[in-house]
This record gives sequence, C-alpha cells and structure tokens, in this order.
Amino acid sequence: MKTYFSAGNKTLSALLVSAGFLFAQAPLGLAPAHAAAASVAGLPDFTDMVDKVGPAVVNIRTTERLKGREPGGDEDEMQEFFRRFFGGQMPTPRRDGQTPRGNNRRGAPQEQEVQRGIGSGFITSADGYVLTNAHVVAGADEVYVTLTDKREFKAKVLGADARTDVALLKIDGSRLPVISMGDSNKIRVGEWVIAIGSPFNLENTVTAGIISAKARDTGEFLPLIQSDVAVNPGNSGGPLINMRGEVIGINSQIATLSGAYNGISFAVPIDEAMRVADQLKKSGKVTRGRIGVEITELSRDVAETLGLKEGRGAEVARVEEDSPAAKAGVRAGDIVTKFNGTEIAKSADLPRLVGNTAPNTRATITVWRAGKSVDLPVTIAELESDTPAKGGRGPNGSKPKAEAAVNALGLKVSDLPAADRKELGVAGGVKVDAAEGVAGGAGVEEGDVLLQLNNSPITDAKQFNALVSKLDPKKNAVLLVRRGERSAFLTVRPAPVPAPK
Repeated sequence: MKTYFSAGNKTLSALLVSAGFLFAQAPLGLAPAHAAAASVAGLPDFTDMVDKVGPAVVNIRTTERLKGREPGGDEDEMQEFFRRFFGGQMPTPRRDGQTPRGNNRRGAPQEQEVQRGIGSGFITSADGYVLTNAHVVAGADEVYVTLTDKREFKAKVLGADARTDVALLKIDGSRLPVISMGDSNKIRVGEWVIAIGSPFNLENTVTAGIISAKARDTGEFLPLIQSDVAVNPGNSGGPLINMRGEVIGINSQIATLSGAYNGISFAVPIDEAMRVADQLKKSGKVTRGRIGVEITELSRDVAETLGLKEGRGAEVARVEEDSPAAKAGVRAGDIVTKFNGTEIAKSADLPRLVGNTAPNTRATITVWRAGKSVDLPVTIAELESDTPAKGGRGPNGSKPKAEAAVNALGLKVSDLPAADRKELGVAGGVKVDAAEGVAGGAGVEEGDVLLQLNNSPITDAKQFNALVSKLDPKKNAVLLVRRGERSAFLTVRPAPVPAPK
C-alpha cells in the first residue's frame, strides 16, 4: 500500500555524515573530455536552463519561538547550588570566553527562536512574491527566505491553503530574479523535467527525470503531476521545471515506504497553484463553492445496468439536509453526469468543478435518474470547513440472521413506515428484514432501506417483489441501498428460482 508523506518540513541533522550519508571521491584516470561528450550525445543538457532559472529558486527556513528558562536545564540546578552554599550565582561563560558581569535573575522566562524546518520556494515577481507549499510554513512563527547570492529576507506569509498545499509569501525586495510560469495543461507524459530545491538543506540541488502521469487523484481539489524526479525532505515547495525553463508544478509529495525518495513524486499543477495564489494575494484565503453532497466512484457494472454506456459520472451517496443540492432536488442514488455543461468523467471531477465556482453563483447539475437525464438548477454555497460528511450504519450493525428468502435476490422486506420515510426524506422504499443469498453476499444487511431497483423507484414490498420476479437471472441487477445517512448502489445477479416439485 502506498503511503504519502510531505516531501520536507522537518529539519535533519546538521551533519549529513552523522545521519549515515557517505561521500566518495570520483576515481582518478577519467576519460578525455571529448570521449565523455560523445557518450552523452542525444541526452538533454540542462546546464543553460539551470543557470537561467536557478537564481529564482530560494531556500525557506522556518522557526518558532519557545519560552524557557535562562540558562535552563541542569544549569538551573547548579545555579541553585551556588546560591545556597556560596551566596551567589555560578558564572556563565560567554562564547568569546569572557565571563559576563551579570546574568538574568533565576527563573526569568526567556524567549528563544529555534529552527523548525527547511523547504524550498521560487520567486514569481521581481518585487518579492514567493510560492511554496502550505505545509512548509504551517505552524511557523518566522519564515526566512535565502537567495542563491546569500541574501536573506524575513518573509510575510500572505496566506496558505492546506487543501491544495499552496502558500504565498512576500519579501521586501526589488529587481529580484524571477522564474517564468508554464502551462500545466500542455504537459505530456514522458517529457523531461527538472526539480531545484534544498533536499536535506543542500541548497540549489538539481535533479532530473520525466513526467510519469499528468493527473493523479491524490489531492482533494486538484489532480497532481507525477514524475520520477528525485524529491526528498527539503524539496517541498520548489519548482518542477520543463525544458523551456518554465515552472509547471510545485513539488509537494512523495510516495514512500522509507520516508525518502522511492521513485515517485508529485507536484501541484502550476495553473491551479496560480489560481490559489491570486486569491491569497487579494484576500489571504481561498473561497470555494459547495453543494452539499457525498459522492462515490461509479462502477462500470452499475453504469451499464442503469443505462449509462460510457460509465462516466459521480454517484450521489448522501445529500446534506438543507444543502444547495437538497434544495435543487438532488437525491441519493442520482448519478451526476455534468456540472454546468462540463462532463463528469470520474467522481473527483465534481468537487473540483464545484470548488472552483464562486459562491452564490447559479449553476446546473445534470443527473441520471430512473433511466433519464434531468437538469437541476442549484445555487452554489461557500465551503467553510473541511469537516467530512457523517456516515453511519443501519440500526443493526451485525450480520443478519439467516431466514427464509422470499425472492430471487434472497431478500425478505417489509413496507417502510411513513414516519421512517419522513425521517429519511424519501418518498418510498422498503426495509430489509432479512438478507441472504446473492443480496447478502453483495453486502445488503438487515435494517437497510432499499430505494431503487435498476432504474425503477421502489414504492412498497409488493411492488418490489414483483420487480424482482421479472429480473433476468442472466443479467446483473443494481440496488440502491440506504444505510444510516449514506446511500450506495450494490450489484447483484438474481439466483434462478427453482421450479415447484
């Protein structure tokens, strides 16, 4: 299983040798220069590009202020010993070897600035705007930006967005080196890219590789660029650069089992990062839209059974009460196929499209319901928090007891009381009293509520059993199951009903 870690916000040992790194000298007797040049014919040469863009890549150092005692620790106990037996304080030597004339009184709280982490960034404007990762500056009291010419600036964090892992900093400077922005929509799998940053606090380290994938769904509100460029702790926030010397991403994550580079790294697409940076520059925060639905990935089996040949869309598992989606008429079990005319290829597309829509904007959601496409007008609300939607199980969380099946799906059902329908906000449905056979094997449990069979809404137990009796045992059927506050489609294949003896 892949484990994702941020690519660098923790300071390592100041001496790499003490951390187990080994350095070896190059062997003597190297081949002549012309022979070396011939051996690399046809490979990309990054030298001129690095000379051009390198000065715009910065090292970012973060600190935090801690309150302690002076001189502190075991030294405080020695001070107390000298006070009691010799009537004074133990002299504290200075770094220059001299003895100070006085010390702070014992126990006086002292504020110390200690280093917290190391990261990277890059300058986007000559007047000092700097892009980096949100996790690089998270929790820092002070942020320092160091250029390749060793100039150091104290930076102001204008804003940070944890959802996209983008932060915008400002330093007081002019005529600073700037790196050009590229177009992350035009990148191609297999093209050469480089990363420049400060892995393990080794400033302006250059690594190279290729783009492995253009849109990996590891982020909530954006797909990430995958590459095999070496990225390690300290590279976070640095640029991913194409062969034209343009930034196409911000190095953000690695997939690793060891905590260090394992051949897979991820970058925030620069187009998305700049949209976030523009909002951070204007207001210090990012405003996103929401409609109030919980969605799941639509499986191919479910899509085919419901009549969606292409298998595209996002399955609505739950609709929040009094949310924009609820007011628009979106229901659990709907398949969202379009948002404002843009097709939803996979479930991750919907929150990104909605999130990029300004609050109070009117939009149109297209859903597939009961074999038909329905357009629903919705007014977008503002996303305020990152609180996940609540889930839940039915009233009985244990496996159902085996009972006699009453239909080809292995289900025994009863009418859903009017009070339960009102509480759940549904017009019909049946309650599962027992589940075995193919339905039990598919995951249906006692206490579940069944709302739909294929494209037909379920009204009561009699109608449901009649629908089941007409199912083709050679074809899959799809049940829309409500459990607690969530709904999901389950695929089942009816068992042939044996002929009476």
